[in-house]
Amino acid sequence: MLSSEYLPLYAGAAVVAVSVHLVLQRRKRRADVQVFEEAQQAGLNEPASLHPVVDPNRCFGSGACAKACPEEALGIVNGKATLVNAAACIGHGACVTACPSQALTLVFGTEKRGVDIPVLSQQFESSVPGIFVAGELGGMGLIRKTTEQGRQAMNALAARLSDAPSKAPLDVVIVGAGPAGISAGLSAIQHKLRYAIVEQEDSLGGAVYHYPRNKIAMTAPVKLDLIGSMNLGSEVQKETLLSFWQDVVSRTGLRFQFSERLESVEGRADGSFIVRTTRSQYHCRSVMLALGRRGSPRKLEVPGEEQPKVVYRLIDAEQYRGQHMLVVGGGDSALEAAIALAEQPGTTVTLSYRSKAFSRVKDKNRQRLQEMEKAGKLTVMLESNVQEIGARDVQLMSTEGLKSLRNDAVIVCAGGVLPTSLLQSIGVRFETKFGTA
Repeated sequence: MLSSEYLPLYAGAAVVAVSVHLVLQRRKRRADVQVFEEAQQAGLNEPASLHPVVDPNRCFGSGACAKACPEEALGIVNGKATLVNAAACIGHGACVTACPSQALTLVFGTEKRGVDIPVLSQQFESSVPGIFVAGELGGMGLIRKTTEQGRQAMNALAARLSDAPSKAPLDVVIVGAGPAGISAGLSAIQHKLRYAIVEQEDSLGGAVYHYPRNKIAMTAPVKLDLIGSMNLGSEVQKETLLSFWQDVVSRTGLRFQFSERLESVEGRADGSFIVRTTRSQYHCRSVMLALGRRGSPRKLEVPGEEQPKVVYRLIDAEQYRGQHMLVVGGGDSALEAAIALAEQPGTTVTLSYRSKAFSRVKDKNRQRLQEMEKAGKLTVMLESNVQEIGARDVQLMSTEGLKSLRNDAVIVCAGGVLPTSLLQSIGVRFETKFGTA
């Protein structure tokens, strides 16, 4: 028991500790408000994908969610958790787990921007029995979560297949060789299923394959059937991840049919399916759609776009060294492409985007772009649109009128056109999410 003579000393220390805590907390709250107001003014209040919404009746402002968010997208404003930097949010959901009052829910889309998502069961089965969806097409973009979905969806699919004999020579056709498709394929091997994996590109990796050099692709470990924990470090670059997957293929014998684009899926009377691609057709008992949301590249639909100098992804910035480049788009891929090109000696880079601000990009990319623009290494033209692409120039319309730029190549990073109509023709039902789970 403490002597009474020490009580004032301990009481004083406690008062000092509480006072320091309150001062730091107030300082952090003021910083949160400042970030929130700056984001609102800059038009950066639109989340890119899956993101949390807060129930104000449940939230008591503990700040646990903000501490759990590695992107610092959350803060406390007016005593409640708030998405203070919405553009930085990548929807990994750590905030939801950390909240002590269960006040946060992850949702798709916003009141202004809807997102089309397939209607899925808890086992990732679509509205068509036997057709499963995993990964980015289902609204989940993070590699860690798409990989886990591929594993869980295949486990559910395997459990649904009965022991009764089937005339179909394959148990499942997996469409897509990205993170979800690779994970699903490993699970298919573990369950001893007869499978085929078709991929429209000529290499595995899906969207990761198209990332610029050295792009950070993954920041958390995941579990793979046959392999176990996939823990490559806290910041895994594209090249490291692709190399790891190649090693997995060598070790497990995972097979792919590359350069085959999905054209149709036809249901048969016995419940099986015929999957047709640009090269072949497959008779199977079930289908796993592990497609990305990239889809087919979205085109500008302007004169001159058919020229060979117009491409829809940047693989190697070095090949454009010393050239006059135009990058079109306002997402992370466009900013990363412009930055990578501007780092090449002698390369002139212009980034064109139709809107007033880059509202759905990572802070790191936005800051780097601003630094390079300030240093004169590239030019950013907001509120501009490509009008025509010539052999040696491009015509851009902006708020200042029509402008002609010298040009050797154009890289369009305007996203992709999803195969929604194809899937709807199969019978897969979609719903548009406007800020709902």
